[in-house]
This record gives sequence, structure tokens and C-alpha cells, in this order.
Amino acid sequence: MGELCEPDNMRQISEEKLNNERLRLSEMSEFENNFSEYIIAGIDEAGRGPLAGPVVAGCVVLDKSKEILFLNDSKKLSKKKRDELFDEINEKALATGIGIVGEKVIDEINILEATHLAMKEAFDNANSMYREKFGKDINMLFVDALKIKNIDVKQVSIIHGDALSISIAAASIIAKVTRDRMMEEYDKKYPEYGFAKHSGYGTKYHMDKLKEIGPCEIHRKSFLSFLNR
Repeated sequence: MGELCEPDNMRQISEEKLNNERLRLSEMSEFENNFSEYIIAGIDEAGRGPLAGPVVAGCVVLDKSKEILFLNDSKKLSKKKRDELFDEINEKALATGIGIVGEKVIDEINILEATHLAMKEAFDNANSMYREKFGKDINMLFVDALKIKNIDVKQVSIIHGDALSISIAAASIIAKVTRDRMMEEYDKKYPEYGFAKHSGYGTKYHMDKLKEIGPCEIHRKSFLSFLNR
């Protein structure tokens, strides 16, 4: 029996989609191309808004010679695609780093300051990996909407950067998948809150449970003023 052949029109559609995706990624690489003389790392965070759990930052130095299709803002991707891209980014990137700041520190210093700390930790970890591999330091940061404190490296703040820069998009995926997996583990310890489903965000179910049984150890107490109304 001969091999089954894919119809020409299916191959054409597939090729068209591939070409469109490569065009999209090329457009998302415009910021990187404008600073091609630099060693660029993208940085983004996940978890500024939830009522529970840490804020997590990711930092990624992509390898220009290795294609990663479908890189995008993590919020625009399915969980399955995020998980696939998480593995691919870690495999193909020149360096990655993660920063995690827990709920107790968030309560002590506020979420914005905690986000800066997480981003600096992610940068430090990625930079250590890059320096160990190549003997050089990252010298340009692309950051989604922020300028990170206490980092002596040039920074470019890009509004909606996770949708406009492939480096920030990759960082957003690293941050979100890392945090979602942490919340899935917390769900095993505190199953009554449903952390695996909403990752600590203020869904109706989560809010109702907080009003019914109160907060647990990983809730951000500074975010729960509504419980006292």
C-alpha cells in the first residue's frame, strides 16, 4: 500500500500559516533588531493582581539563530501551548532566570516593590547563567511597562511589551508557567480555595470561599480589605 499523501490544498494552507507566523514573529522582533549590537534580555512578571501566592518574574535571552514559533503574550496562549513553549524556551534560549517574591514580603513592602525585587532576581539569575556560558554580561533589558530599580543596565520600557517583543513574550511565558505550577502545588495543600483553577485571582468562587472560611497562609493580607467591610 502506498503512503498517504497530504492534499495540496492542506499543504498550501499549512505553508501559508507558517509564513504568516514567521511574518508575525519578524514584526515582534523589531525592537530586538533596533538594538542588535546589545545582549538583550526580556523581563516580565506574572501575579501582580492575585489575592494569594507570589509574584514571579522571568528573564530570557533568546538565541537569534533558533526559531521558536508561536511566541506570544502568555495570556493569549492556551495552557497546553504555554507548557510546550516553556520547555522549548528553556531548551533554545541562551539564558533564562526566574525571580520569586512571596506573599509575606508583598504585604511588607507592597506589590510594586515586590515586583521590582522579583524582576531583579530574575535578571541576576539569567545574567549569571549567561556570564557562565559566554563570559559576558547582559547589557540591555526590555521590560514590560516598567523600569526596574537597582539594576545598572540600560533598560527599554515597552508598553504592552509582552505582545510587541519576542524577548518579553518569552519571559512572560516563563513567569506565568512557573507561577501557575506553584499555585497547582499550593492547591494540593489548600484544596478548598481552588488555586489550581484560578491561580489565586479574585474569581467569584475564590471570593466566596474567603468570606466563608477566611484566608490561608499564602493569602496576601494587604489585598483582603474587602473582608472587613
